[in-house]
Amino acid sequence: MGRVICDITVSVDGYAAGVDQSEERPFGDDGGDGSGDRLHAWMFETPDENRAEVEAMTAAGAFVMGRNMFGPVRGAWDRRWNGWWGDDPPFHAPVFVLTHHPREPQPMRGGTTYHFVTDGIASALDRARAAAGDGDVLVLGGTTTINQYLAAGLVDELRLHIVPFTLGAGTRLFEDVPPLNLEQVTSRSASQVTHVRYRVLP
Repeated sequence: MGRVICDITVSVDGYAAGVDQSEERPFGDDGGDGSGDRLHAWMFETPDENRAEVEAMTAAGAFVMGRNMFGPVRGAWDRRWNGWWGDDPPFHAPVFVLTHHPREPQPMRGGTTYHFVTDGIASALDRARAAAGDGDVLVLGGTTTINQYLAAGLVDELRLHIVPFTLGAGTRLFEDVPPLNLEQVTSRSASQVTHVRYRVLP
């Protein structure tokens, strides 16, 4: 069985999105135009410098994400939305989306299929592990989802991409998470971000 890995970009004060998130501004007010350009500039402005970390984000046998990371639609599925990533998402593997509202699986180009899970984080993880086989399961976020997995003690490794500014408000990593014992595995500084990998100890 592979590892359960959480991977997320945060500000220095631990926020993965600012306030006032919307369809037009999926990362809320991050001090930029709301598109997440400040938080995620390291992926797009200096891709060669961060190639290994970007590639690791999609190198898993299966993925779990919260509904907010899948899209801005709330409540019942009264509007068709197939994810923020277009017709050929970068995952190329099963993705299990946490939601309170049932929906049929949504196959996409490139091997990605979104499965919508209504019975909680443990069920989503069980299904992702079964789909991944011996591969890793990557929990991509957002912070509410990652915090639930951390609080439940279900995470083996935490990967943080820390960008050098503060947000002061928004959705924050470790909110309502009991104290954790972490072992630093690697740390690498780049021009716009510091990448840190932690092993979550029992």
